[in-house]
Amino acid sequence: MTHPHLPVAQPDLGGNELAYVSQAIQEGWISSTGRFLNRFEADFARFCGVRHALACANGTVAIHLLLLGMGIGPGDEVIVPSFTYVASANAVTYTGARPVFVDSEPVTWNLDADTVEAAITPHTRAIMAVHLYGHPAPMARLLEIGRRHGISVIEDAAEAHGAKVEGKTVGGLGLAATFSFYGNKILTTGEGGMVTTDDDALAARLRQLRGQGMDPERRYWFPIVGYNYRLTNLAAALGCAQLERAEELISHRLRIAHGYRERLAPHAERLGLQLASEAPWASSVHWLSCIRVPAAKRDPLMAFLAEHQIETRPFFPPMHRLPMYSDPSFRQGRPLPVAEELGDTGINLPTYTGLGNADLDRICQAIIAGLER
Repeated sequence: MTHPHLPVAQPDLGGNELAYVSQAIQEGWISSTGRFLNRFEADFARFCGVRHALACANGTVAIHLLLLGMGIGPGDEVIVPSFTYVASANAVTYTGARPVFVDSEPVTWNLDADTVEAAITPHTRAIMAVHLYGHPAPMARLLEIGRRHGISVIEDAAEAHGAKVEGKTVGGLGLAATFSFYGNKILTTGEGGMVTTDDDALAARLRQLRGQGMDPERRYWFPIVGYNYRLTNLAAALGCAQLERAEELISHRLRIAHGYRERLAPHAERLGLQLASEAPWASSVHWLSCIRVPAAKRDPLMAFLAEHQIETRPFFPPMHRLPMYSDPSFRQGRPLPVAEELGDTGINLPTYTGLGNADLDRICQAIIAGLER
């Protein structure tokens, strides 16, 4: 019997997505103006509990836009976990500033606050708290460090729509936050991003920069160099439909994570397998369900699962292992052993709303069989 292929991710577009996109087309508003854009921004601001949400073309430019709005540029440093997706680091580099990489802690896999404090220099302008794989970074500690040193804390929440820290939703915890709505995210617009903030002046700067730098009071007058980082009304129509189902979509992620844990935890110690953990102060949304296995077994296990039509992905390689960031000065000459171990041992498992119990049984049985070989 040939089993169907199980991908790592696929979007769930089972709500009003088609109806809203069709409506935008019928009304003729398909570019960067339209009522779905206004609604998406307002609805997402409420979702995060903030005053402002600014829709952007994708999650990477959302980070770039935020950094530009903060005035970060050449000579500045931004502290970033080495264990993250490359967009976090690249957006810093776009501004002419320098990412400074710090290590992660081995339980939730997020940046280690102790290493953050050690990395602060007179050039540090911001700490980027990446909420990795849907689990929030240790915001209370990072905000305390930021206050003590006069440094802004910003959230890269690309993977964490709806995650919470002590009951408060990410996106409104630091100075500002950024999100991605790529096709594999919990909420998707195909491509797309968002910046959220309670800072009125910052939001005004971001709006001007996003729209080519045009003066909001004088059409076609551009007093500053800006960027075309806007989202389309078509994409926002998708976003509005997705937000209507946000709690449902998040609940599927939680169901799947629980299903993996229920099936794999009894075998974890015997197989040398580690499941994702959740800190007591956090509510993870489990964007992707992940496991860690001994480094020597990781790639063979992924190959074994592929033979059984189960797609997986490795964890992100640490940024300091990439060619453009490999110079030791990017990590201040410090070793980052946890980031390296995470990059060598982690696997992303299929995580999407269509996965049923039979699918989870099949995946977990294959994982156990692959590790027992």
